Amino acid sequence: MKEFWDNITSVQPEPSLQLVIGTGIAALLLIAWRPIWRHTRQVVTIAHEGAHGLIAALVGRKLSGIRLHSDTSGVTVSRGKPTGGGMIAVLLAGYPGPALFGLAAAFVLSRGYAVALLWGLLVALVILLLQIRNLFGLWSVLVFGAVVFGVTWWGSPSVQSTFAHLLTWFLLLAAPRAVLELQRSRRHGQGRSSDADQLRRLTGVPALMWVGVFGLVTLACLALGVLWSGVLPS
Repeated sequence: MKEFWDNITSVQPEPSLQLVIGTGIAALLLIAWRPIWRHTRQVVTIAHEGAHGLIAALVGRKLSGIRLHSDTSGVTVSRGKPTGGGMIAVLLAGYPGPALFGLAAAFVLSRGYAVALLWGLLVALVILLLQIRNLFGLWSVLVFGAVVFGVTWWGSPSVQSTFAHLLTWFLLLAAPRAVLELQRSRRHGQGRSSDADQLRRLTGVPALMWVGVFGLVTLACLALGVLWSGVLPS
């Protein structure tokens, strides 16, 4: 057990610049190539709905469950006051959620704790799994969790570091694309029950401005993540 704990808490060697850049390029391909993106986007949905659920719990709402769908949409249901700051915070959390998770991961990686990051992710996925209320959602989280567990348990230190960087880049780069897709669907007359439109009804602030807030937060997280990655010269 001590060896196991030491493995989690030990600082891993600093990754090479080639690894950091290479995993960033690989993540960009997973996002930019549409046939792959249709599947990898489910990771963004997991993070999106997880962020809703986390904030719902933090503001004292009763979390009823989370559903993930095969079209990469999802819904998080919580009980409580339908208006007010708590509900606004829950709706605000979704689209920035993947970027903020990615930024937190980038911070952990910048301190050299790739293994601790992967185990922390596994714990988060187990907690999320307890809130899933449909079969596809269970399947999605279980498959993603199995991949993370496999890398964490059997992967070599270099494989673990590579996977951790790939996942971090993916979250940071995918979050802005999800915001762009939100606005595209709204422009085509869809997504009228989106987070931005629900925020408009609660606050009176135009939905487009909320989309802008989502976009600015995700881009700021990406910029800070790039800075922490060491890609840019100090």
